[in-house]
Amino acid sequence: MNAMIAPTSSQDLKRRIVEFARGSSTEISPHDEGVIEELAGLLPAGTTVYVAHTPKATLQDVVRIACRLAALGLRASPHIVARRIETEQALRAGLAQLRAAGVEQVLLVAGDRNPPAGEFSSTLEILDSGAITDAGITSAGVAGHPEGHPAVADEVVWNALAYKQGFAERTGLKMHIVTQFSFKSEPISSWDRALGERGITLPVHVGVAGPTPLPKLIKYAAACGVGASLGALTKNMGLLGKLTGFATTPEEMLVGLVRGAAATPATHLVHPHFYAFGGVIATARWFRAVMQGAFELDRDDEKFTVRL
Repeated sequence: MNAMIAPTSSQDLKRRIVEFARGSSTEISPHDEGVIEELAGLLPAGTTVYVAHTPKATLQDVVRIACRLAALGLRASPHIVARRIETEQALRAGLAQLRAAGVEQVLLVAGDRNPPAGEFSSTLEILDSGAITDAGITSAGVAGHPEGHPAVADEVVWNALAYKQGFAERTGLKMHIVTQFSFKSEPISSWDRALGERGITLPVHVGVAGPTPLPKLIKYAAACGVGASLGALTKNMGLLGKLTGFATTPEEMLVGLVRGAAATPATHLVHPHFYAFGGVIATARWFRAVMQGAFELDRDDEKFTVRL
C-alpha cells in the first residue's frame, strides 16, 4: 500500500480502504468446525484463515481443522503455540501432516500456559529446533504487540523480533507480523514508525476486532492483554461519546489505520487481520463487503456503514 500521500477526498479514502482490506485474513478455532464449509463459500479462494489453538483444544485438533480449510481452497495458517506443544516429536508429526495437506504457513505464538506442556517455552525455541524449516513450511507469522506485551519487557520483545527477522533472513523463511488489536489507531501508527527506527522490515498484518458488541469486545480485550487503550476506554465509558481517538468499531479502526499509514512514509502495514471472537460468519460477511467496496463513508469520513 503506497502511503506517501494522504487521502485527498472521500472517494480516495474509500479506494484506499478497499485496497487495504483486500488480502485480509481472519481466524477460527476448533469450536467453529461446523461452519467451515459455509465460511469457504463466503470468502474468496486463497483467503488466509488462521486456526487458533484454544486452551481446551489439542494440536491434532488444530491440524485437522487446518487440513480441512486447505482442502476447501482456503489458505490455512494454524497456530503453533510453543507452551502447548507436548514434545518436539508431536510438533514435527503435526507439521508433516500439515505439509502433506498443502499447508505452507503457520503462526508462531509463545502462549501463556505455565508451566509449559513440554520442552518449548518460546517461539524462538520452536524456530531454533529446526522443525518449521525441516517440515518445508515456507511462511510464518509472529506476534506483534503495538501497545506492549502484558508480561514481557519492551526491550525483550524488540530483541526477540529482531532475532526472528534474522532467522527468516538466514533460512529464507517468509515472515510477517500479526498484531494484537487495539481501541486506538494512533499507538499502532507509532509502533509502525518504531519498527523502521529499529530496523525491522517485516510486513505487518494489523489486528482489527471484527464487528462485535462493545461489552463482549472489552471482555475479549482484557483476556488478550490489550494494553493502554483498553485501560483508558474502560475508565471513561461514561464519556465514550465525547472521547476522541477511540475506535470501538472496525469501521472506525480501518479509517484510522489508513490515515495513519498515509502519514507514515515507510509504513509496514499491508492489510488487516480480523479477529472474529466467535462471530466467524458475521465477520466474514462484513469484511467481504468491505473488500467489495459495499460501504458508504459518513459525512465526516471518520467511519462508514457496510451494506450487507
